[in-house]
Amino acid sequence: MEQLLLEILAILRSGKSLDSRELGKLIDSHNALVKSAQRAYSKKKILPYYLRVKEQDPARWASWGVDDELEARLMRTLRMKPRRTASGVATITVITKPWKCSSDCLYCPNDLRMPKSYLHAEPACQRAERNFFDPYLQVASRLRALEQMGHLCDKVELIVLGGTWSDYPISYQTWFVFELFRALNDAPHTDESVRERRGFYRGRGISCDEAELAGFVELEQKRIAAGEERFNAAFERLYGNSKAWAEVASAQEATLAELFEQHRINETAAHRVVGLVIETRPDAITPGRLRFFRQLGCTKVQIGVQSLRPEVLRANERRIDVQQIARAFTYLRVFGFKIHAHFMVNLYGSTPDEDVEDYREFMSCPSFMPDEVKLYPCALIEDTRLVARYEAGQWRPYGEDELVDVLVHDVLSTPPFCRVSRMIRDFSAGDIVACNKKTNLRQMVEAKLSQMDAQIDEIRYREISLAATDLASLELQQVEYETSATREVFLQWVTPEGGIAGFLRLSLPDASFVRAHKDELPVSPGEAMIREVHVYGRVANFHESAEGVQHRGLGKRLVERAADIARARGYAKLNVISSVGTRGYYEKLGFKRAGLYQARDL
Repeated sequence: MEQLLLEILAILRSGKSLDSRELGKLIDSHNALVKSAQRAYSKKKILPYYLRVKEQDPARWASWGVDDELEARLMRTLRMKPRRTASGVATITVITKPWKCSSDCLYCPNDLRMPKSYLHAEPACQRAERNFFDPYLQVASRLRALEQMGHLCDKVELIVLGGTWSDYPISYQTWFVFELFRALNDAPHTDESVRERRGFYRGRGISCDEAELAGFVELEQKRIAAGEERFNAAFERLYGNSKAWAEVASAQEATLAELFEQHRINETAAHRVVGLVIETRPDAITPGRLRFFRQLGCTKVQIGVQSLRPEVLRANERRIDVQQIARAFTYLRVFGFKIHAHFMVNLYGSTPDEDVEDYREFMSCPSFMPDEVKLYPCALIEDTRLVARYEAGQWRPYGEDELVDVLVHDVLSTPPFCRVSRMIRDFSAGDIVACNKKTNLRQMVEAKLSQMDAQIDEIRYREISLAATDLASLELQQVEYETSATREVFLQWVTPEGGIAGFLRLSLPDASFVRAHKDELPVSPGEAMIREVHVYGRVANFHESAEGVQHRGLGKRLVERAADIARARGYAKLNVISSVGTRGYYEKLGFKRAGLYQARDL
């Protein structure tokens, strides 16, 4: 492996580059020298070898003569799955421990090994289970995997999934986020520290063995499948009576003071948090909880909506109503959070035409209009109560053409300020009884859209990703729209072809609303809010220049334009819902710490 690596370094040192085809030919030439049926060398093995030598054998690494510039070129050459950080941020998804849910929807999975609505075969869930659902271990393992694939992880968005975040005890929520930050602050992690932490769980009787975990839930899972038991009751019997889980839970506590210290460290850490996302339900949104979310460092909230039609919500036993959804959106927006909604088609009690109209209402009604949406079809999963409706002929999955047609209409209804983040859940085909099992559903939708020669405004479709960009050609466009309590200004850098290179969300709250709710809100009349700033391109080190368009002043110009707009509209102060890792950036732009936000007088 060393000889192959040295040849790659020699080529790069000479000023030449290696594309995928050339690198493949070089690797094949080394494999041809090995008398084995197995491939001794592959692209995915080279970078982990390099990093391992750098960490464990510094003398040998020093003999290679690799400086920072050469290492950066090596990383780019060997990077696996480059789109993972094409948006400019390395995303790390973590899963909370198995827990009850304050709802029990008809279609929702009932996997007792997971928090409600998740399945143990989903990739992120598999990682969580292997790591005892420990946030520190999940971050450590994912960080190492991304770095071994050649990704820079100096800017990290943490996505915390697990059903309804607010259903967990406050002490657990605080501890979980504390450990997320501590894991990033501690990196790189030693094998010894990881083994010690894993040993804590094993020593208390918690397993990560597949067969043992399956056996642990088997009897209760069968009772759920037979309709003899509901998830929450089965959960209590399994976990509520478990001495091992109780002992572990007693150690899963932290104070806000301890968390704030990790925040302080992370402001200048090598792996900074530029976004923290939690997942909850509309009826769990209150001003008090939103204040707590901000104390945790949260900047975006994923919120399960699924449908706006009351009869569909009732039929699927959602236990929420449209008024609660609208109220949640209003508070989230005025507090400055980015709103990432979940919306489903093919729910029990709906039709394709009704789905199209429902989504159109969601994207155009001032009470809603999310910033981002997971738009995916209802999937029939074993052990859900929807199975009985399916077997009785009361519900059917849409055919492929039907489903694609609905999603095509939905994409066309998505405005330029909204991003359709995904169109499928990560359910394995084996877990799906009926419904779409194709993982390339989005490609199918976009293929049909291309045949229609239609204009697609949603953000993800327009992201410049890894494409080269002529900064001089970018145009700053302004899109405005009214919501129930704000006027929103969406600023976007657009290429001549309509691609999006960066954007900013400016919220101008209605003064009468703020005055009427002054005891609930952390802001006052006359305060505008920047809810998001994002510039695309590969992740760049905080102290180095970037590939793509990051760190070229586009973000600063967006912020200054937002300040000009807010000032011209009569606002006296501009707040920003900054992440812990971006506080320093905003301080350079004149923002100062102001309670839950950073603020600048206008």
